[in-house]
Amino acid sequence: MHITLDSATDVVTDIRFPEGNRWHDGRLWYSDMHTGQVFSLDPASTAAPRMEATVDGQSSGLGWLADGRLIVSSMESRTVVAVDDVGDTSVFADLSGVESSLVNDLVVDAATGRTYIGAFGYDLYGGEELRPGPLYVIEQDGSFRLAAEGLVFPNSANVLPGTRTLVVSETWGGRLTAFDIEPDGSLTGRREWAALPGGVTPDGSTVDRDGAVWVCSVDTGEFLRVLEGGEVTDRIDAPGLCAIDCALGGEDGRTLYLATADSYDPATTAQTRAGRISAVRVAVPGW
Repeated sequence: MHITLDSATDVVTDIRFPEGNRWHDGRLWYSDMHTGQVFSLDPASTAAPRMEATVDGQSSGLGWLADGRLIVSSMESRTVVAVDDVGDTSVFADLSGVESSLVNDLVVDAATGRTYIGAFGYDLYGGEELRPGPLYVIEQDGSFRLAAEGLVFPNSANVLPGTRTLVVSETWGGRLTAFDIEPDGSLTGRREWAALPGGVTPDGSTVDRDGAVWVCSVDTGEFLRVLEGGEVTDRIDAPGLCAIDCALGGEDGRTLYLATADSYDPATTAQTRAGRISAVRVAVPGW
């Protein structure tokens, strides 16, 4: 499949910078990163998105703990916050004492309830020279430790179906990197899972039932389905836009939700609000 975003159907518009796309409990969830708000919606309904929470600073990755609580990456405060049933937030894990750069996307390992979260490693918005960033593992009690370091802007991550393999996007590294997840949550066996085509900057991602990763290229405006080793089987072009995140969902798991915006500069998105989430149908469902 090779199509353009023009073939997709808009699901939600008037977003500044849609991040953290997830399918959970029959609803599409997402962060509007530049407002700190988290929403969910039923794409099959005409009802407006429902605001689930607001965090101080930019909101990014979303996940659910073993006890059912939503957690949100609060980038500027360098924390992960938990959301209760009425939308009130509390700090679940506070990384501000050890991490000076913004925290980024996260994934909850459903098999253990542990959370993996990356950090920029440097001040992207302040124009600081690029430095590699870390990946942390957070236990279910909120304690955390360093899981890996030296990643070139660690971003989204997925546990491949039927494995104990974690695959992480290295945005400015142009690759997907794999680790083995040990029983205590430690990461070993670091290796290149896929080198991506030249210029591709992997941001958000999602994994399908066959273990392929759909990854978004924020700089080149495209969504790629990638196999281990780097073969690209499908491509969705979003010319002139930032391809930010994606999630597989819908009733049969075969709807791919595509998040785009016109810029990742907060000053720009405050004026344009051109972010949107669109949907296309794909052959292989999520898992």
